[in-house]
Amino acid sequence: MSAARHPVRDVGARAYRIPTDAPEADGTLAWSATTAVVVTVHAADVVGVGWTYGHQACVELVRGELREAVLDREVTDVPAAWQAMRAVERNNGRPGLVSCALSAVETALWDAAARVCGLALSTLLGRAHETVPVYGSGGFTSYDDERLRAQLAWWADRLGAPAVKLKIGEARGTRVDRDLRRVQVAREAAGPAAVFTDANGAYSAGQAVRVGRELDALGVTWYEEPVSSDDRAGLRRVRDTTAADVAAGEYGYDLPYFATMLADDAVDCLQVDVTRCGGFGEWLRTAALAAARNLDVSGHCAQNLAAHVAAATSNVRHLEWFHDHERIESALFDGVLEPEGGVVRPDVSAPGHGMTLKEPDAERYRVR
Repeated sequence: MSAARHPVRDVGARAYRIPTDAPEADGTLAWSATTAVVVTVHAADVVGVGWTYGHQACVELVRGELREAVLDREVTDVPAAWQAMRAVERNNGRPGLVSCALSAVETALWDAAARVCGLALSTLLGRAHETVPVYGSGGFTSYDDERLRAQLAWWADRLGAPAVKLKIGEARGTRVDRDLRRVQVAREAAGPAAVFTDANGAYSAGQAVRVGRELDALGVTWYEEPVSSDDRAGLRRVRDTTAADVAAGEYGYDLPYFATMLADDAVDCLQVDVTRCGGFGEWLRTAALAAARNLDVSGHCAQNLAAHVAAATSNVRHLEWFHDHERIESALFDGVLEPEGGVVRPDVSAPGHGMTLKEPDAERYRVR
């Protein structure tokens, strides 16, 4: 007897733009809203959901070539669909928006496949952990000390988080004195939690080394993108001269990027963003590259999506529980996760990742 087929019947995409709850900035960028592109995959009687954070131009990529590449394919054959999508986008360039759009479709396919199988997504992927550690993240350079203190203390109290993270490198590294003072404020607000910093590539290599020594004295244990993630020699230089773990990788759009980052010994912990890297499959391949060098990976943002593949990753260190994305994902989806005691536990009782789009609520934010 042949097994029943569950072909992909349709793929849809919509873009939603959600305002911030206050002006936000890091070392190299300021913003007042974030765009989420949500993809739906229809197969059998289920709807899989995936998403990415990026320009609304991703919608046309999904509705066009990517949709055509996966239509009528067996929904559980996600790797084959991924290969087909990569092939049709060859001449459009893999890094950037193509990879973001591909990631959104791939994660929606996995969600649909798990729902067809009646399994939780983390179960289908194969769990390595029941829970995943999280750290609270926000602390934008646009915050005054009062707001910074309140947010980081709330993360530490609410999550029971072992660490909290703030942005430094203000105004492209021209306000180092304020950077260091804000780290001191964070240290006081965090209590027993560790303090992480993220410069978003704002410093030059020499400046990042000098700032790193100051951060070491303040007890900072995570120094994210002290220089541009494209400056692997600079990352290695900072890594060789500071005690804090140097981290980067959130702008990795394909496997060769991560392989080069690792080959150049640029990081102590490799960050991966499931909404940019190519989806769950590429995350797991990236984690395998890191494991071969005895390194951990850390999930960058999109925490409600990343938690499920993180639970299936042996060498995951933690997930970033990001202020913006918590707000956005709670506004757009039912079934979002709630961290507790410094960890998040993917729901194994619900099929797929357990989230559904709240279409009436989301409509107010729709831009495409």
